[in-house]
Amino acid sequence: MKIGLFGGTFDPIHLGHLRAIKEVSERFGLSKTHLIPAALPPHKPNRDIATAKDRLEMIRLAVGSMAEFEISDIELNRSGPSYTTDTLKHFMAKTSATDQTYLIMGLDAFLEIDTWKAYLEIFKIVPVIIMARPAVGAVCTGSPWDKVTDFIGRKISAHYSISDMEARHSSDEYQAIHFIDVSLLDISGTRIRNFIRQGKSIRFLVPQKVELYIRQQGLYQ
Repeated sequence: MKIGLFGGTFDPIHLGHLRAIKEVSERFGLSKTHLIPAALPPHKPNRDIATAKDRLEMIRLAVGSMAEFEISDIELNRSGPSYTTDTLKHFMAKTSATDQTYLIMGLDAFLEIDTWKAYLEIFKIVPVIIMARPAVGAVCTGSPWDKVTDFIGRKISAHYSISDMEARHSSDEYQAIHFIDVSLLDISGTRIRNFIRQGKSIRFLVPQKVELYIRQQGLYQ
């Protein structure tokens, strides 16, 4: 079985998340993708976020009964900040030797992974799938593939070899790093929150049930 792990703040979960994961799932033949909301994102200490309860409920409303998704509250039940290495070890301990687990992340997150706790350990545990999508600021300039290649060489290992045909970096020391272009849905949690504060509609940016929940709970006002 091939399993994907996709974590984030999900503040709120939106259609950009769901479409990107759908395309990754089809490309890599994933049987299931675990959506893992972070309780205390270490990289976002200076911003108020919706409660873990609200973010978890919005994910549940977004995916409904779709069997290809599974929601994990592992990081919500862990005390202190959410570190990816701890989450990966948790999932690897639960999977069988025949399962293949991938960590999925956006390009913007990947290009700051060197600021994460024990980040090199991540690449020894599981293969990583990087999704190219609209990002913020300087990340938008230049070729995403070139940025990934440069970053890998500088921050992870200079011994990765590149397979342009398969959009993959391989190494004897670390797990593979894959690269995939996903549909360019320029949607972000920041834009959604700003729209709400400005009194603008968020229709077609989030699933309808999530939009209704945000309105009912008065989130992001």
